Amino acid sequence: VQLVESGGGLVQPGGSLRLSCTASGATFSVNAMGWFREAPGKEREFVATISWSGGSTYYADSVRGRFTISRDNAKNTVYLQMNSLKPEDTAVYYCAESTIAAVTTTRGAYGYWGQGTQVTVSS
Repeated sequence: VQLVESGGGLVQPGGSLRLSCTASGATFSVNAMGWFREAPGKEREFVATISWSGGSTYYADSVRGRFTISRDNAKNTVYLQMNSLKPEDTAVYYCAESTIAAVTTTRGAYGYWGQGTQVTVSS
C-alpha cells in the first residue's frame, strides 16, 4: 500500500486548503482512513478519521467545525477540507490507512502512512 498526499502549501490566516491522499492497493475501501499532523518540535497528533464507508467521522477538538474529512472509494482517495486556517495549524500533514473499518484516533491502529505534505499558515 502506498499513500500519496497533495494539496499542501502556503495560505494566509482565515484561508482554506484541500488536501488529497490517493492510495494504491486493494484494502482502501474496507479500512478507515485518518489524517495526522506534526508541527516542528511537537509529536504527531490526530486530526480526523473516517470509517470505511464514510458514514462515521471524528475530529480533534482543535479542528472540529473547521476541517472536514471525506472519501471517494471509487477513486481510492481521502480528502481533508481545511477552512478558517490558523497559524497553529501549520504542520506536515500525513494521511494514514487504518487496519480496521471503524473510526479510530489511535495512531497504532494505522498501518500505512504517506510521506506528508507541508501546510503553512502565515501572513
